[in-house]
Amino acid sequence: MRLANAFRPHLKASRGCLINIASLYSYLGAPNVPAYGAAKAAVVSLTKSLAASFAEDRIRVNAIAPGWTKTEMTRAGREITELNAQIVSRIPAGDWAEPEDMAGTAIFLASPAARYVNGVTIPVDGGYLAT
Repeated sequence: MRLANAFRPHLKASRGCLINIASLYSYLGAPNVPAYGAAKAAVVSLTKSLAASFAEDRIRVNAIAPGWTKTEMTRAGREITELNAQIVSRIPAGDWAEPEDMAGTAIFLASPAARYVNGVTIPVDGGYLAT
């Protein structure tokens, strides 16, 4: 919130946009990391609120909700064979995402093609939430 407010004048002057990073846990319960889940759910709400607030300055605010992604943070889970198999079995795309898989959505949200997209969170999850 502080960072968004600090950048607001610059975003207004440059006709920029803000892209927040949420998570699948924005939508699902996170029994092993409840504070993380709560924080990521708050990112979705903050995205909507900032989108409404910043719209008067023609600043769009959206978010990306990555699915299961191969990062250092998820390495331990990927190394637990049973857990990894359980996660992958629910992903229609059949594998964990690479961090680069978020780039296309970010490029779209930052582009003129998304000129009328504001206040949304786009899951990039290989179809996990669809199952």
